[in-house]
Amino acid sequence: MTMLVWIVGCVAALIGAGWVFRFIGRLTGGTVFRDMEIATAFGYMLALASVGLGVWLFFFVEAAVFFRWAVQGFIGFAIAAFLFRLLGRHLGPNSTRRLFRQMPLTASFGIMIVLIYAILAIFAGAIAPHGQEEVFAQVNLLPGGNVAMGGDPAFPLGTDQIGRDLLSRLIYGAQNTVGIAFATTVIAFLLGGTLGFLAATLGGWLDQLLSRMVDVLMAIPSLIFALLLMTIASAWAGSQQQLLTVYMILIIAVIDSTRVYRLARAVGGNIVVMDYIEAAKLRGEGLLYLIFKEILPNAMAPLLAEFGLRFCFVFLTIASLSFLGVGIQPPLADWGTMVRDLSQFINFAAFSPLTAALPLMAAGAIALLTVAVNFVVDWMLQKSSGLKE
Repeated sequence: MTMLVWIVGCVAALIGAGWVFRFIGRLTGGTVFRDMEIATAFGYMLALASVGLGVWLFFFVEAAVFFRWAVQGFIGFAIAAFLFRLLGRHLGPNSTRRLFRQMPLTASFGIMIVLIYAILAIFAGAIAPHGQEEVFAQVNLLPGGNVAMGGDPAFPLGTDQIGRDLLSRLIYGAQNTVGIAFATTVIAFLLGGTLGFLAATLGGWLDQLLSRMVDVLMAIPSLIFALLLMTIASAWAGSQQQLLTVYMILIIAVIDSTRVYRLARAVGGNIVVMDYIEAAKLRGEGLLYLIFKEILPNAMAPLLAEFGLRFCFVFLTIASLSFLGVGIQPPLADWGTMVRDLSQFINFAAFSPLTAALPLMAAGAIALLTVAVNFVVDWMLQKSSGLKE
C-alpha cells in the first residue's frame, strides 16, 4: 500500500510540474506551449525526472553497480559503432564504403556485433584460455581473480560448480549456440523456401496439400511442440549427445520452415503472375530455371530480412530448450544452459557484485546478438523498401 501511495504521489507531482512547465512557457509567449497538452508536458517532466534519477544512481549510489555497467556499456558500444562506421567509410572497396556511408549508427552497431560473434564462434578454440570440457580442481571460484575474495587470476570469471572455466564456456557458447542456430536457420530456409516457391509456381493439389500441412504445424505453439518432440528425441538418442543435437537441428528447422514457407509462397505468388515469368515459360524454361533464375532473385530482399528474424527466433528457441534441459547437452557449452546453471551464483552477490552478473552475462550475450541482428534487419528492410530516414 505504501508503494502504491508513493507511485501515485510521484505521478501527481509530475503532472503538477508539467502544468507549471506549460504555464510558464505560455507566459513567455512560446508558440510551442500554446497548443501543448498536459500529457505532453507530463512526458517532458517524466523524461527529465528519468535523466535525473539516472544521474543520481550513476554518481551517488554505490549499490547501483549493474546500472553503471549498463550505462558504460551503452556509451562504449555507441563509440565503438561510430568508429567502426567511420573506418568502413574509408577502408575497403567502393561498394562497402558506399554502404557504410548510407547506413545509420544502429546498423553499424549490429554489423559490428555480428562480426564479433562470428569471430568468437569460428576461432573459439584459439581465443578461449581453456577447453569447454576441461575440469579443474578449483570449484565455485568467484570472478575477479582476487585470491582474498575467493578468486584466482587464472580464471577471470571464476569456475562453475564442477570446476570448468566460465570465460572459456562463454566463448565456446558462441560457437555452439550461434553456430547451431545459423545451421538450423539455413536448413529451415532451404526447406521452406523451396516448398513455398514450388507451391506458388505449380499451384493446384500440391499447393493445397503443402499449405494444409503447414497450417496444422503452425496451429501448435512452436516452443511447446519443439519441447514435446525433443523429449521424444531424447529417448531415441539415449546417451548419444551428438545425435540429439542433430535431432534438435532438424526439429527446429522443420517447425520454423512453416513460417518461411508462408512468406515464400506469398512472395512467389505475386511474382509468378508477372509478364517476364510468362515469357520464360513460353521460351520453354524448366521449373528449376523459373525458381532459381526468375523468382528467387526478385524475392531476395524480403527473404533476407526474414532470415535475420528467423535466426533470432531460432537462436532464442535453442537457448530456451537448453534452459529447460532438452537442448544442447553437456559437456558442450551453451548460453541457455549457463543461465540455468549459474543462477546459484546470485547467492554470492554480497561478496562480489560481478558474481551476480554471471548468469546475466550469458543472458546478455543472447539479448545483445538478438538486438544486433534486428538492427541489421531493420536497415535491410529500409533499403529494400526504398524508404528514407
